[in-house]
Amino acid sequence: MGLFSKSLGVDLGTINCLIYENGQIVLQEPSLVAVSAEENERGLVDVLEIGQPAREMLGRVDEENIQVVRPLQDGVIADYEVCQAMLEFFFNKVAGRIRLFKPTVMMSVPYGVTSVERRAVHDAAMQAGARMAMLIPEPLAAAIGAGLPVGTPAGDMIVNIGGGVTEAAVITMNNIVRAESGRVGGLKQDEAIISYVRRKYNLSIGQPTAESVKIQVGAAFDIGESMSMEIQGRDNVSGLPRTVAISTGEVIEALQEPLSMISSVVRSVLGTTPPELASDIIDRGIVLTGGGALLRGMEQFLTREIGVPVYRAENPLIAVAVGAGRALEDPSLTRLFAPT
Repeated sequence: MGLFSKSLGVDLGTINCLIYENGQIVLQEPSLVAVSAEENERGLVDVLEIGQPAREMLGRVDEENIQVVRPLQDGVIADYEVCQAMLEFFFNKVAGRIRLFKPTVMMSVPYGVTSVERRAVHDAAMQAGARMAMLIPEPLAAAIGAGLPVGTPAGDMIVNIGGGVTEAAVITMNNIVRAESGRVGGLKQDEAIISYVRRKYNLSIGQPTAESVKIQVGAAFDIGESMSMEIQGRDNVSGLPRTVAISTGEVIEALQEPLSMISSVVRSVLGTTPPELASDIIDRGIVLTGGGALLRGMEQFLTREIGVPVYRAENPLIAVAVGAGRALEDPSLTRLFAPT
């Protein structure tokens, strides 16, 4: 790498985009873009806000004029043009608009993506201003970021619970031996809370409120700590604003379906893992990364469901971005993922 060139590890997630550089996270923004509902005279969308300012508009704008969109769905690009604009904005924020050297980037992609979906991520990064774009499977990046010895012959298992996708993988010698993806993550959990509140209280709430409930009082497992919070929404009968209190026990009940989907992903990987590697995993346990790992009791829930000890990584939210950045610093991994 040149003296002045930047090397960036990028976790391009459904909910958040994180960028790692020189041993630290230099950007953490919501993967949200506010666009004008009508195309301009050139037939392109007008981008109004990106990242946190767009998140603050979520559920608060007239959708006939302004739409707040997620350019990534289920971990892959759903709107190429908007995603490229978002990446360009984030790269400019980190590297500066006027720069002599374009950054080299290592982008995370879900393990199960198609070649077309991989190409879309690569092209979006190049169009956004990268000098070179390499793609690393998310589970491998998460394992590196969590500090697992992925280059050794022993088997390690990682479960990365993101906003749109949950991925479980068994890794040895820098290779993913077995992996499964499930289109379930933080957003599916938010939707489950929204449905539960609608069903039980006849109250409509938005995704930001559901996410707040999950973070503040949510849990995957009864950890003996009951909390409650008040939430505001629209009464589905009267149409007027109303406040209700929701407890930890209710959130556990609401999340049963998405949580069982997550445990199914983990089970299916363990069910096909070679015996010697399965033995390593029983000895070493399973490591949890991603924003979904922050849900209270998630380790206890999966340990009970799977029968193998599950531990949360030290900094689960940033593991993928850190791993992507560290992979750029490792010549053997850089060779592995360099474009051919």
